[in-house]
Amino acid sequence: MSVFIRVLVVDDEAAVRRFLKTSLIPRGYEVKEASTGQEAIEMVTQSRPDVILLDLGLPDLDGVEVTKILREWCSIPIIILSVRDRESDKVAALDAGADDYLSKPFGLNELTARLRAALRRVQQTSDEPTIVTGPLRLDLANRQVTRNGQIVALTPTEYDILRVLGRYHGKVVTHKKLIQEVWGHLEQDLHTLRVNVSNLRRKIEEEPARPQLLVTEPGVGYRLNMLEA
Repeated sequence: MSVFIRVLVVDDEAAVRRFLKTSLIPRGYEVKEASTGQEAIEMVTQSRPDVILLDLGLPDLDGVEVTKILREWCSIPIIILSVRDRESDKVAALDAGADDYLSKPFGLNELTARLRAALRRVQQTSDEPTIVTGPLRLDLANRQVTRNGQIVALTPTEYDILRVLGRYHGKVVTHKKLIQEVWGHLEQDLHTLRVNVSNLRRKIEEEPARPQLLVTEPGVGYRLNMLEA
């Protein structure tokens, strides 16, 4: 029996929902629809989709607010699909916990590539190690991150950045390599990576403005420092 990937499309335009539904179903996706932010939150609670495609311009709640609400209790990948293409809109959505941002109009091939990348990020792997550096513990097999024994709630993108840096712990990982491994393509911009790294530092560093764990190698990339526990 085929296993379908469950996608929740949240958009107030029926034509957009219809386009996405008719485009994704033949590609092996099961598509549910919501036209408001409140309806989306209720459907996530009830049906637990595998990934969410979310418009920002909803009639009741802005998509950024919907993202913030969902991130309080779930880590389902959220891909923003919006006509808004200003940097400030992208930063607000990523800061709220969105995993990716795709401006309308977009190509279907690019959308499905983003979907595949988001889903890869949440697949569990059983053969990865546990890494301990300072107060931070990365249990990669169980996708669990703790700091001083307390679980750290990360978005899928934040977790995947940390996972990649953890696999190369102590070594510099270039911007290009991070983008390729986290998003699965090179079309993502460097600014998106920096926003996610900044958010990640706020969660794992004692002083985010003076990072000791996730350090920047100027002009090159990032490195996960190996500190004594």
